Amino acid sequence: MKTLDAFIIEKQAEYPNAKGALSGILSSIRLVAKVIHRDINRAGLTNDILGYAGNQNVQGESQMKLDIIANDTFKHALMAREDVAGFASEEEDEFIIFDTERGRNARYIILTDPLDGSSNIDVNVSVGTIFSIYRRVSPLGSPVTLEDFMQPGNKQVASGYVVYGSSTMLVYTTGNGVNGFTYDPTLGEFCLSHENFQMPHNGKIYSINEGQYLKFPMGVKKYIKYCQEEDAATQRPYASRYIGSLVSDFHRNMLKGGIYIYPSATTYPNGKLRLLYEGNPMAFLAEQAGGLASDGYRRILDIQPTELHQRVPLFIGSKDMVEKAQEFMTEYKDA
Repeated sequence: MKTLDAFIIEKQAEYPNAKGALSGILSSIRLVAKVIHRDINRAGLTNDILGYAGNQNVQGESQMKLDIIANDTFKHALMAREDVAGFASEEEDEFIIFDTERGRNARYIILTDPLDGSSNIDVNVSVGTIFSIYRRVSPLGSPVTLEDFMQPGNKQVASGYVVYGSSTMLVYTTGNGVNGFTYDPTLGEFCLSHENFQMPHNGKIYSINEGQYLKFPMGVKKYIKYCQEEDAATQRPYASRYIGSLVSDFHRNMLKGGIYIYPSATTYPNGKLRLLYEGNPMAFLAEQAGGLASDGYRRILDIQPTELHQRVPLFIGSKDMVEKAQEFMTEYKDA
């Protein structure tokens, strides 16, 4: 049984210029995942980590206690590494500069949604962690700048997620396919369980919050009706499955085939998900597994960010299903 550490070392040869830095960062993320796994699994035993923290993040969303715990765990683990120059999180107002000699000479920056779907914690529903790794573009020897974080998703060197469910699994890509590792608590190790993930090109599941139907663009409404229509040739109607945690919905669709949609709406004209912390890392994974990710009209990975907490509509999943959804979006663009 191959552990994550062994797999990372084996694959390090694919990055001769990285000098082990990327491998070290992935090992730190593995440690963060184990700590968050521990905290989540004892959430029902202590009130100290359950419920709302009583404050809001920069997007105006109420933070859960575990949001803050997960964010601090991530930040402190990365600060301890000499390979990371800076850190940006959905839970932080601004990016964090690791302004030490090591940080100023580090080559990588990390972006993360430390606890995706955290509102589900109190009811014991699956949640996740999302991360994204870029090479900095500012000169070595100086502190990182906003420019380092404003890179399009096609510049990512690695991304991944951890899903905390019936088992805890870490899934990541470095641009050479997608691999998944399941946590074995008896060993305290993540072990390779899903080598070279391939998302089915089609599926029978669509994931969207249909309670917001009246607020959606016409193209989304038409696509939902398409999913619900009976058609033997395309094996419709599709099943509606929506957990409310991007990681959990995406992970299921990665395995079984399907599409996840969080579109724009009258209440969220630019969408609700964040481009840098959710859209880009999940889009990189989707494409590496043979799927697609779009804002309804264009490739997510080609969008040039303009804000640290920029929102984006997201259509992600099986290639054929995303392409069909885009057809409806284009046809009814002006409706």
